[in-house]
Amino acid sequence: MLKKVQFLLVFISLSVCLCLMSSTYSRYVADAEGNIDVLFAKWQILVSNVDITTSSESEIIFVPVIEENEYVAANVMAPSSKGHFDIEINPTNVEVSFKYAIALEIENENIPDLKITEYAIVPENYVEGESDPLEINTLEEPIITNTFLFDRGTPDFQFGIHTIRVYFEWYEGENELMDDNDDTTIGHLAATEELTFNMNANLTFEQIIE
Repeated sequence: MLKKVQFLLVFISLSVCLCLMSSTYSRYVADAEGNIDVLFAKWQILVSNVDITTSSESEIIFVPVIEENEYVAANVMAPSSKGHFDIEINPTNVEVSFKYAIALEIENENIPDLKITEYAIVPENYVEGESDPLEINTLEEPIITNTFLFDRGTPDFQFGIHTIRVYFEWYEGENELMDDNDDTTIGHLAATEELTFNMNANLTFEQIIE
């Protein structure tokens, strides 16, 4: 009889232990369930105040500045004229490293001496006529590239405004492709119709993944 009682106690103790283990396991699983909120990195790039990340293709008009020339009317091109236009990139709402490429071209087969020649990076605090002259880079190929690395080690890091100044000119010199008669023909056309030329800047942006 004593042995039967001892066996029963052991069985009861074992059963209680299993119940406790089962109950503990259930609470652990329940506590482990929950919502996990993970923010996605921001990816919004403005080019000359146009959000280009809302669609696969955007069209932007860049306003050129023609250098003053006392022998040429204001805001028009003639042989030896020079000018520039600015491309403002605003990546302040970007939280990943990225790179860009700007492919440049002039659409006017009738004026082959119109060339995109140089570019410069304009500092954010640059003031025309007051700041030091910009560092000018010669364009061997009609493409400008740059890389921006996100700095996780800097608290509240944020990219700044990035402006590229692109220079163009109606080249006159030793290797010019148009002679005086060609130049004169363009002048005659401009006298009878509104003659313009187009400069295209194709911008692409890509996140850097290593």
